[in-house]
Amino acid sequence: MTKGSVSADGGDKRKRGSGVTTVYETLRREIIDLTLPPGSPLDEAQLSERFEMSRTPIREALVRLAADNLITTLTNRATIVAPIDFLHLSDFFDALTLMYRVTTREAAVNRTAADLERIREFQSAFAASVEARDPLLMIATNRDFHVAIAEAGGNRYYIDLFSRLLDEGRRILRLYYSSFNDELPRRYVTEHEDMIDAIAAGDVVRADALAIAHADQIVQQIQSYIAADWRTTRSIAL
Repeated sequence: MTKGSVSADGGDKRKRGSGVTTVYETLRREIIDLTLPPGSPLDEAQLSERFEMSRTPIREALVRLAADNLITTLTNRATIVAPIDFLHLSDFFDALTLMYRVTTREAAVNRTAADLERIREFQSAFAASVEARDPLLMIATNRDFHVAIAEAGGNRYYIDLFSRLLDEGRRILRLYYSSFNDELPRRYVTEHEDMIDAIAAGDVVRADALAIAHADQIVQQIQSYIAADWRTTRSIAL
């Protein structure tokens, strides 16, 4: 083999790896953005035709999406986009609110200068995503912001739990941004900045109050949006 040449096997592996990433990232984006609604079927043969790839990279991408809890396989072995558990949504909101509160409080006690710098960097990225009206980037940068706050608190159990809740809630947060037509009001960006100020000042009481208010407005907005959508759907059905 000449210098710089690539074996057919090595080239195929790189191509397959690239293909897996392409399929994974595309479907992940479409699922989180609700372009592929909950319950949508994902057929390997159709995906293979769509992406012009063999079934092997398609199957590997689906395995990654399953690990992200974004797709699920039914008893008949059909693969679908994972449903959103609206039945237990109140439980999810209770857990999310609790983690907003406890992580923000802990950060106010334990943060370092380096922590504050990271939190502010993520907030700047979030503000930029809001300005760009990019909902998927808003979801990602909002997650980074709140995980950075949890990391500033220093409790690895809180970090792990909050990260999991934020990941599970990506499609719920997509509904939140949709309720504003992806144009998030500036005051909700300011809420993050107020939380940073309270954390920097070591003001545990204010940090807690701001976290409660932040969580409450998100929960109420999502609940109102879902209720309005349900009423619309019901009136059309009738």
